[in-house]
Amino acid sequence: MLEYQLTTHSYDDTEKLGEQLSQLLKIGDVVVLNGDLGVGKTTLTRGLARGLGIKRNVKSPTFTLIREYKDGRVPLYHMDAYRLESSPDEDLGFDEYFNGDGITIVEWPQFIKDEIPEEHISINIKRLSDTERQVVIKLHGEKFTDRGFGELV
Repeated sequence: MLEYQLTTHSYDDTEKLGEQLSQLLKIGDVVVLNGDLGVGKTTLTRGLARGLGIKRNVKSPTFTLIREYKDGRVPLYHMDAYRLESSPDEDLGFDEYFNGDGITIVEWPQFIKDEIPEEHISINIKRLSDTERQVVIKLHGEKFTDRGFGELV
């Protein structure tokens, strides 16, 4: 497993990181986002969506579970598993997204950890100050090795 660590210094930096990340992702990739409430998971996803050419406003899918954005160069599926904490065994068809025609982003993946594919990217975001975030990107799987993630650092 390869691991990269960097620091963003503003909301815009975090969004730009998402935009850069989008250029390294391919159809079928699953990215799990970990971090406390308000740390920037949706901000990173917003940048990623912009990098994919998605024009719609990206909002947290907390109340809808999954938001689909199909107007970019590839579809983006943005999931928030937080509400599944109390019913993680419910079959909601995650495989169709994880093995589908787009890129899947999962916030709060610990609540569906048995559903997450073995090959995935995990991004941990930690608040260092009001504006700074420590971002740790871990590549789980050989398919990510030669894509240039080291250039993000």
